[in-house]
Amino acid sequence: MVRRAAVAGQFYSSSRSALMKELEQCFLSPLGPGRVPTVAKAGPRRLVGAMVPHAGLVFSGPVAAHAYAEMAADGMPETVVIIGPNHTGYGRAVSASSEDFETPLGVVRVDRDIVSRLRGVVEIDRTAHLYEHSLEVQLPFLQYLCPDIKIVPIVMGRQDMVMAKETAKVLREACAGKDVVFLASSDLSHYVPPEVARERDALVLDRVLHLDAEGLIDVVEANDISMCGYGPVATMIMACGGTKARLLHYGSSGDVRPMRDVVGYASLVVER
Repeated sequence: MVRRAAVAGQFYSSSRSALMKELEQCFLSPLGPGRVPTVAKAGPRRLVGAMVPHAGLVFSGPVAAHAYAEMAADGMPETVVIIGPNHTGYGRAVSASSEDFETPLGVVRVDRDIVSRLRGVVEIDRTAHLYEHSLEVQLPFLQYLCPDIKIVPIVMGRQDMVMAKETAKVLREACAGKDVVFLASSDLSHYVPPEVARERDALVLDRVLHLDAEGLIDVVEANDISMCGYGPVATMIMACGGTKARLLHYGSSGDVRPMRDVVGYASLVVER
């Protein structure tokens, strides 16, 4: 079974050649890292986690490209555990998929060894993944850098602290002894004036950079911040076991096209 691309032609280009060019433009953009990365075959492998946005590539792709350029310089892992929010409402509270994923660049294989070890709150449920874009838009970047990369796809319908903590525990145990990076897919403030987005998103990023998962959820709830993937980010922080986080780039949809209300985007990495 293969999960077919659901948002090709909407969030990113639907043909292989156009998508390759679009990805290169994300890396070369003035809002991106400014260079097309080369994967370090013997990289230091310090990275254990990352946070990336998941809007259409025209808007958030250059910001996301910063994290992928860092991953390339660090040396690609065998498997990327992608944790995203559930936008559709389908599926379980936390849903994994055992199906491979298809994009215009080919098929991304699921790491079935890790998926077979998942227990507890993380349940196998393909329905949560059928139309979800938060994971799908990350796949072309990963395929561009490493066509043989494997993934563990996780969609969170519940994002409270209890569920994030339990999900992180399950993922840590399932990934023990494996070469993985935990990738949280999340946009920040939604449809607010740019100055409001910067102020609210700074509160979020402060907690993430301090690797404070509980503080992140508290600040989102206390300030009513419309961050869509705070649960996945909190889960990533607790699952990866990193000791230092670095902000690579912060921006918004207003950087790409003038607009009164924007969506905030950030790209950061977590190191051992």
